[in-house]
Amino acid sequence: MRAGNKLLTLLLVCMLLCSGCAGNNGKTEPSETSDKQSVSDRAVTTESRELFAMDTVMMIRATGVDAKAAVDEAAAEIERLDALLSVGSEESEVTKLNRNGGGVMSEDVKYLTERSLEIYDSTGGAYDITIYPLMELWGFTGDHPAVPDAKEIERVISESGSDKLKINGNTLTLGAEQGIDFGGIAKGYASSRIMEIFEKKGMISGLVSLGGNVHCFRTKEDGSAWKCGVTDPEHPDDNRYLLGILHCSDQAVITSGGYERYFQDESGKTYHHIMDPKTGYPAKSGLTSVTIVSKDGTLADALSTACFVSGEQKAAAYWRSHRDEFDMILQTDDGRLLVSEGISDAFESDRSYQVISFEG
Repeated sequence: MRAGNKLLTLLLVCMLLCSGCAGNNGKTEPSETSDKQSVSDRAVTTESRELFAMDTVMMIRATGVDAKAAVDEAAAEIERLDALLSVGSEESEVTKLNRNGGGVMSEDVKYLTERSLEIYDSTGGAYDITIYPLMELWGFTGDHPAVPDAKEIERVISESGSDKLKINGNTLTLGAEQGIDFGGIAKGYASSRIMEIFEKKGMISGLVSLGGNVHCFRTKEDGSAWKCGVTDPEHPDDNRYLLGILHCSDQAVITSGGYERYFQDESGKTYHHIMDPKTGYPAKSGLTSVTIVSKDGTLADALSTACFVSGEQKAAAYWRSHRDEFDMILQTDDGRLLVSEGISDAFESDRSYQVISFEG
């Protein structure tokens, strides 16, 4: 089983040339670098830092007059959100809500709950924060995953469904035997919050990699687009293999794939962690990976899961109805590569790929 949630599924190609920014390379200790860029009335510097939070290694990079302050505030925000949202902490707000069957929500949790409900409704339930008990049943929240009894799966999914959640003002009430988990949206929300911090601090350029969730602030320091390499699901740990390279600015680039976390049973059958809320089993959608590109990191994170669960045809139909909000790159089980028309000119690959058109 692969450790962590969403390992390094996106290679920051452009960052490999920058000192101190070559990806996480298995490091788990925080580090910090600074590179003086130019001097006017005050020095413009580039600051970068690695830290471990939300069960993964993260990297923050910012360029500007107050780059260190921006990186410090961004790191503090990540740690604050981790403490607030982690289901692995007995003291987090989410754990307390699950333990008590609901309660008063903070501003962040209320926002994430309401966004999650919106996405649940718009995707026909493909993204569902109430599958936490199902993830527990399968053992994906611990170190020993295994295939549960079919009757137990049926019992758990009968209680799940975000439509059973009730919100009254700032108070959330969970359905019977329900539990929520923002693991499929938290890092995207964190990256969007960091973009707000960079904007407030007047950064010239910036980028965050939250366990593979990449979010670019504006362009690179020289004004050119960032280059994000999309990992090949067949070779997820080898940066020599890529599905392609995406040129982007002011966008989140977030990938979900069954190769990220999985286990094999005694017969050698593989089970991945992306659950279909309707069946209670790992999604069998015909896709091996989904990359979502959007200015909204929160949306991109949730849709990377929802579109994976939905499969090629439903994901394409959903994109056509919401193409002003996001774009996507799909890799199918039979090896086909598909790119939505909105980013087809910004994507380059040595492989042949099909463009998903607006008209269908």
